[in-house]
Amino acid sequence: MRQFLDFEKPVAELENKIDELRQMTDPNGVNIEEETARLSEKAEKHLRAIYAKLTPWQKVQVARHAQRPHTQDYVNALITDFTPLAGDRLFADDKAVIGGMGRFDGTPVMVIGTERGSDLETRLQHNFGMARPEGYRKAQRLMRMAGHFNMPILTFIDTAGAWPGIDAEQRGQAEAIARSIATCFEVPVPLVATVIGEGGSGGAVALGAGDRVMMLENAIYSVISPEACASILWRDPKQASTAAETLRLTAQDLQKLGLIDRIIPEPVGGAQREPTVAMESVRTALTEELKTLLPIAPARLKELRREKFLAMGREALS
Repeated sequence: MRQFLDFEKPVAELENKIDELRQMTDPNGVNIEEETARLSEKAEKHLRAIYAKLTPWQKVQVARHAQRPHTQDYVNALITDFTPLAGDRLFADDKAVIGGMGRFDGTPVMVIGTERGSDLETRLQHNFGMARPEGYRKAQRLMRMAGHFNMPILTFIDTAGAWPGIDAEQRGQAEAIARSIATCFEVPVPLVATVIGEGGSGGAVALGAGDRVMMLENAIYSVISPEACASILWRDPKQASTAAETLRLTAQDLQKLGLIDRIIPEPVGGAQREPTVAMESVRTALTEELKTLLPIAPARLKELRREKFLAMGREALS
Protein backbone atom coordinates (compact mmCIF):
# COMPACT_ATOMS: atom_id res chain seq x y z
CA MET A 1 0.00 0.00 0.00
CA ARG A 2 1.38 3.37 -1.02
CA GLN A 3 1.49 5.86 1.83
CA PHE A 4 0.61 9.47 0.98
CA LEU A 5 1.77 12.60 2.76
CA ASP A 6 -0.74 15.30 3.74
CA PHE A 7 0.14 17.61 0.86
CA GLU A 8 -0.30 14.73 -1.62
CA LYS A 9 -4.02 14.43 -0.84
CA PRO A 10 -5.23 15.46 -4.35
CA VAL A 11 -3.06 12.74 -5.89
CA ALA A 12 -4.21 10.19 -3.31
CA GLU A 13 -7.86 10.86 -4.16
CA LEU A 14 -7.26 10.41 -7.87
CA GLU A 15 -5.25 7.22 -7.44
CA ASN A 16 -7.92 5.81 -5.14
CA LYS A 17 -10.51 6.47 -7.87
CA ILE A 18 -8.28 4.67 -10.37
CA ASP A 19 -8.08 1.65 -8.05
CA GLU A 20 -11.86 1.65 -7.62
CA LEU A 21 -12.38 1.73 -11.39
CA ARG A 22 -10.01 -1.18 -11.94
CA GLN A 23 -11.90 -3.26 -9.39
CA MET A 24 -15.32 -2.64 -10.96
CA THR A 25 -17.03 -5.82 -12.15
CA ASP A 26 -19.94 -3.96 -13.78
CA PRO A 27 -18.60 -0.86 -15.59
CA ASN A 28 -22.18 0.16 -16.54
CA GLY A 29 -21.18 1.68 -19.87
CA VAL A 30 -17.98 3.31 -18.57
CA ASN A 31 -14.85 2.78 -20.68
CA ILE A 32 -12.55 1.83 -17.79
CA GLU A 33 -9.29 1.99 -19.75
CA GLU A 34 -10.07 5.42 -21.14
CA GLU A 35 -11.20 6.78 -17.76
CA THR A 36 -8.20 5.36 -15.85
CA ALA A 37 -5.83 6.81 -18.46
CA ARG A 38 -7.47 10.23 -18.08
CA LEU A 39 -7.28 10.09 -14.28
CA SER A 40 -3.68 8.82 -14.36
CA GLU A 41 -2.65 11.75 -16.54
CA LYS A 42 -4.41 14.14 -14.17
CA ALA A 43 -2.71 12.56 -11.13
CA GLU A 44 0.68 12.83 -12.85
CA LYS A 45 0.10 16.54 -13.53
CA HIS A 46 -0.90 17.14 -9.90
CA LEU A 47 2.17 15.26 -8.68
CA ARG A 48 4.53 17.24 -10.91
CA ALA A 49 2.95 20.53 -9.82
CA ILE A 50 3.25 19.62 -6.12
CA TYR A 51 6.87 18.43 -6.29
CA ALA A 52 7.95 21.39 -8.44
CA LYS A 53 7.38 23.75 -5.49
CA LEU A 54 7.91 21.78 -2.28
CA THR A 55 8.54 23.88 0.80
CA PRO A 56 11.46 22.98 3.09
CA TRP A 57 9.02 21.48 5.61
CA GLN A 58 7.43 19.34 2.92
CA LYS A 59 10.91 18.15 1.92
CA VAL A 60 11.49 17.16 5.53
CA GLN A 61 8.39 14.96 5.32
CA VAL A 62 9.50 13.44 2.01
CA ALA A 63 12.99 12.75 3.38
CA ARG A 64 11.45 10.90 6.33
CA HIS A 65 8.91 8.96 4.27
CA ALA A 66 8.75 5.39 5.59
CA GLN A 67 8.74 3.92 2.07
CA ARG A 68 11.91 5.65 0.84
CA PRO A 69 14.69 3.15 0.09
CA HIS A 70 17.04 2.76 3.06
CA THR A 71 20.73 1.91 3.26
CA GLN A 72 20.11 -1.83 3.14
CA ASP A 73 18.07 -1.36 -0.04
CA TYR A 74 20.97 0.50 -1.68
CA VAL A 75 23.39 -2.21 -0.60
CA ASN A 76 21.11 -4.90 -2.06
CA ALA A 77 20.68 -2.99 -5.33
CA LEU A 78 24.18 -1.60 -5.92
CA ILE A 79 26.66 -3.89 -4.17
CA THR A 80 27.51 -7.44 -5.22
CA ASP A 81 29.36 -10.05 -3.14
CA PHE A 82 28.51 -8.07 -0.02
CA THR A 83 30.01 -9.45 3.19
CA PRO A 84 28.63 -7.74 6.32
CA LEU A 85 31.09 -6.97 9.11
CA ALA A 86 29.95 -6.48 12.69
CA GLY A 87 31.19 -5.11 15.99
CA ASP A 88 33.62 -2.44 17.15
CA ARG A 89 35.95 -4.95 18.87
CA LEU A 90 35.54 -2.91 22.05
CA PHE A 91 32.00 -3.22 23.35
CA ALA A 92 29.26 -4.52 21.04
CA ASP A 93 27.69 -4.54 17.59
CA ASP A 94 25.43 -1.55 16.95
CA LYS A 95 22.84 -2.47 14.34
CA ALA A 96 22.02 1.19 13.65
CA VAL A 97 25.22 1.20 11.58
CA ILE A 98 25.63 -1.49 8.94
CA GLY A 99 28.77 -2.05 6.96
CA GLY A 100 30.88 -4.49 5.04
CA MET A 101 32.93 -5.25 1.96
CA GLY A 102 31.56 -5.82 -1.51
CA ARG A 103 31.91 -4.81 -5.14
CA PHE A 104 30.46 -1.75 -6.80
CA ASP A 105 30.37 -2.35 -10.55
CA GLY A 106 33.28 -4.74 -10.08
CA THR A 107 35.38 -2.42 -7.89
CA PRO A 108 36.04 -3.66 -4.31
CA VAL A 109 34.57 -1.13 -1.86
CA MET A 110 33.78 -0.71 1.81
CA VAL A 111 30.16 0.28 2.46
CA ILE A 112 29.05 1.94 5.71
CA GLY A 113 25.65 3.44 6.48
CA THR A 114 22.97 4.17 9.02
CA GLU A 115 19.91 1.92 8.72
CA ARG A 116 16.49 2.97 10.06
CA GLY A 117 14.56 -0.22 9.38
CA SER A 118 11.42 -0.59 7.27
CA ASP A 119 8.80 -1.80 9.77
CA LEU A 120 8.31 -1.72 13.53
CA GLU A 121 10.36 -4.85 14.15
CA THR A 122 13.36 -3.77 12.08
CA ARG A 123 13.14 -0.17 13.29
CA LEU A 124 13.47 -1.38 16.86
CA GLN A 125 16.28 -3.72 15.83
CA HIS A 126 18.19 -0.85 14.18
CA ASN A 127 17.22 1.71 16.86
CA PHE A 128 15.58 3.88 14.17
CA GLY A 129 19.01 4.54 12.65
CA MET A 130 20.32 6.37 15.73
CA ALA A 131 23.76 4.98 16.52
CA ARG A 132 25.47 4.60 19.88
CA PRO A 133 29.25 5.03 20.34
CA GLU A 134 29.93 1.43 19.34
CA GLY A 135 28.26 2.14 15.99
CA TYR A 136 30.65 4.97 15.23
CA ARG A 137 33.60 2.91 16.47
CA LYS A 138 32.53 0.13 14.13
CA ALA A 139 32.51 2.70 11.32
CA GLN A 140 36.03 3.80 12.29
CA ARG A 141 37.23 0.19 12.26
CA LEU A 142 35.80 -0.42 8.80
CA MET A 143 37.22 2.84 7.43
CA ARG A 144 40.70 1.95 8.68
CA MET A 145 40.32 -1.53 7.19
CA ALA A 146 39.35 0.05 3.86
CA GLY A 147 42.47 2.19 3.99
CA HIS A 148 44.63 -0.84 4.71
CA PHE A 149 43.26 -2.77 1.73
CA ASN A 150 43.05 0.28 -0.58
CA MET A 151 39.27 0.08 -0.97
CA PRO A 152 37.14 3.19 -1.70
CA ILE A 153 34.53 3.93 0.97
CA LEU A 154 30.86 4.55 0.20
CA THR A 155 28.75 5.89 3.07
CA PHE A 156 24.96 6.20 3.08
CA ILE A 157 23.44 8.62 5.58
CA ASP A 158 19.87 8.39 6.85
CA THR A 159 19.53 9.25 10.52
CA ALA A 160 17.78 11.77 12.73
CA GLY A 161 21.01 11.93 14.71
CA ALA A 162 23.10 9.98 17.17
CA TRP A 163 21.28 8.19 20.01
CA PRO A 164 20.87 10.72 22.88
CA GLY A 165 20.37 8.18 25.68
CA ILE A 166 22.33 8.21 28.91
CA ASP A 167 23.92 4.86 28.02
CA ALA A 168 25.45 6.43 24.92
CA GLU A 169 26.72 9.41 26.89
CA GLN A 170 28.27 7.13 29.49
CA ARG A 171 30.19 5.29 26.79
CA GLY A 172 31.55 8.46 25.15
CA GLN A 173 29.14 9.44 22.38
CA ALA A 174 30.77 12.80 21.60
CA GLU A 175 34.26 11.30 21.54
CA ALA A 176 33.15 8.49 19.23
CA ILE A 177 31.57 10.95 16.77
CA ALA A 178 34.62 13.23 16.84
CA ARG A 179 37.00 10.32 16.19
CA SER A 180 34.77 9.08 13.39
CA ILE A 181 34.99 12.48 11.68
CA ALA A 182 38.76 12.49 12.22
CA THR A 183 39.01 9.01 10.69
CA CYS A 184 37.14 10.24 7.61
CA PHE A 185 39.92 12.81 7.15
CA GLU A 186 42.71 10.29 7.75
CA VAL A 187 41.77 7.48 5.37
CA PRO A 188 44.04 7.36 2.28
CA VAL A 189 41.26 6.18 -0.05
CA PRO A 190 38.34 7.94 -1.78
CA LEU A 191 35.33 8.50 0.46
CA VAL A 192 31.98 9.36 -1.15
CA ALA A 193 29.12 10.19 1.23
CA THR A 194 25.48 10.20 0.12
CA VAL A 195 22.57 11.57 2.16
CA ILE A 196 19.67 9.38 1.06
CA GLY A 197 17.03 10.64 3.49
CA GLU A 198 17.59 12.60 6.67
CA GLY A 199 21.06 13.77 7.68
CA GLY A 200 20.81 14.81 11.29
CA SER A 201 23.47 16.53 13.41
CA GLY A 202 26.84 15.02 14.30
CA GLY A 203 25.41 11.56 13.88
CA ALA A 204 25.33 12.26 10.14
CA VAL A 205 28.58 14.24 9.88
CA ALA A 206 30.39 11.28 11.50
CA LEU A 207 30.00 9.43 8.19
CA GLY A 208 29.82 12.47 5.95
CA ALA A 209 33.27 14.10 5.86
CA GLY A 210 34.03 12.78 2.40
CA ASP A 211 35.87 13.81 -0.75
CA ARG A 212 32.44 14.13 -2.31
CA VAL A 213 29.21 14.75 -0.40
CA MET A 214 26.04 14.09 -2.37
CA MET A 215 22.37 14.41 -1.49
CA LEU A 216 19.25 13.06 -3.07
CA GLU A 217 17.03 15.83 -4.40
CA ASN A 218 14.50 15.62 -1.56
CA ALA A 219 16.92 14.71 1.24
CA ILE A 220 17.71 17.06 4.14
CA TYR A 221 20.91 17.73 6.10
CA SER A 222 20.97 19.85 9.24
CA VAL A 223 22.65 20.41 12.58
CA ILE A 224 19.30 19.97 14.37
CA SER A 225 15.81 18.75 13.53
CA PRO A 226 13.18 21.42 12.76
CA GLU A 227 11.10 20.25 15.73
CA ALA A 228 14.00 20.55 18.18
CA CYS A 229 15.01 23.91 16.71
CA ALA A 230 11.44 25.22 17.11
CA SER A 231 11.32 23.99 20.71
CA ILE A 232 14.51 25.88 21.54
CA LEU A 233 13.93 29.13 19.62
CA TRP A 234 10.16 29.53 19.94
CA ARG A 235 9.40 27.04 22.72
CA ASP A 236 6.79 25.64 20.36
CA PRO A 237 7.32 22.47 18.28
CA LYS A 238 4.43 23.59 16.05
CA GLN A 239 6.82 26.17 14.59
CA ALA A 240 8.78 23.33 12.93
CA SER A 241 7.82 24.48 9.43
CA THR A 242 9.23 27.95 10.19
CA ALA A 243 12.39 26.37 11.58
CA ALA A 244 12.77 24.26 8.42
CA GLU A 245 12.77 27.46 6.35
CA THR A 246 15.36 29.07 8.61
CA LEU A 247 17.73 26.09 8.83
CA ARG A 248 18.50 25.99 5.09
CA LEU A 249 18.45 22.20 5.23
CA THR A 250 17.45 21.28 1.68
CA ALA A 251 19.90 19.92 -0.88
CA GLN A 252 19.39 23.00 -3.04
CA ASP A 253 20.23 25.39 -0.19
CA LEU A 254 23.28 23.39 0.87
CA GLN A 255 24.67 23.27 -2.64
CA LYS A 256 24.33 27.06 -2.92
CA LEU A 257 26.21 27.38 0.37
CA GLY A 258 28.96 25.13 -0.94
CA LEU A 259 28.43 22.50 1.76
CA ILE A 260 27.62 19.62 -0.60
CA ASP A 261 29.00 18.77 -4.01
CA ARG A 262 26.16 17.19 -5.94
CA ILE A 263 22.37 16.79 -5.99
CA ILE A 264 21.09 13.45 -7.28
CA PRO A 265 17.71 13.74 -9.04
CA GLU A 266 14.74 11.73 -7.79
CA PRO A 267 11.70 10.49 -9.72
CA VAL A 268 8.66 12.77 -9.65
CA GLY A 269 6.97 12.12 -6.33
CA GLY A 270 10.18 11.20 -4.54
CA ALA A 271 12.39 8.13 -4.28
CA GLN A 272 9.61 6.29 -2.46
CA ARG A 273 7.45 6.16 -5.59
CA GLU A 274 10.08 4.60 -7.84
CA PRO A 275 12.91 3.24 -5.65
CA THR A 276 14.63 1.40 -8.50
CA VAL A 277 14.91 4.59 -10.58
CA ALA A 278 16.26 6.53 -7.58
CA MET A 279 18.86 3.86 -6.80
CA GLU A 280 20.04 3.77 -10.40
CA SER A 281 20.53 7.55 -10.26
CA VAL A 282 22.70 7.02 -7.19
CA ARG A 283 24.66 4.34 -9.06
CA THR A 284 25.36 6.78 -11.91
CA ALA A 285 26.51 9.50 -9.52
CA LEU A 286 28.78 7.15 -7.57
CA THR A 287 30.32 5.80 -10.77
CA GLU A 288 31.13 9.30 -12.01
CA GLU A 289 32.57 10.50 -8.69
CA LEU A 290 34.74 7.40 -8.18
CA LYS A 291 36.08 7.72 -11.72
CA THR A 292 37.32 11.20 -10.80
CA LEU A 293 38.73 10.27 -7.38
CA LEU A 294 40.42 6.91 -7.94
CA PRO A 295 43.40 8.26 -9.96
CA ILE A 296 44.34 10.78 -7.22
CA ALA A 297 47.33 9.81 -5.06
CA PRO A 298 46.49 9.03 -1.39
CA ALA A 299 48.48 11.92 0.11
CA ARG A 300 46.93 14.42 -2.33
CA LEU A 301 43.46 12.96 -1.69
CA LYS A 302 43.78 13.59 2.06
CA GLU A 303 45.15 17.07 1.45
CA LEU A 304 42.27 18.03 -0.86
CA ARG A 305 39.72 16.61 1.58
CA ARG A 306 41.04 18.69 4.46
CA GLU A 307 41.27 21.83 2.31
CA LYS A 308 37.69 21.37 1.18
CA PHE A 309 36.25 21.35 4.70
CA LEU A 310 38.57 24.07 6.02
CA ALA A 311 37.46 26.30 3.16
CA MET A 312 33.85 25.99 4.32
CA GLY A 313 34.78 27.59 7.62
CA ARG A 314 36.78 30.39 6.02
CA GLU A 315 33.96 31.25 3.62
CA ALA A 316 31.43 31.31 6.44
CA LEU A 317 33.55 33.81 8.38
CA SER A 318 34.34 36.07 5.41
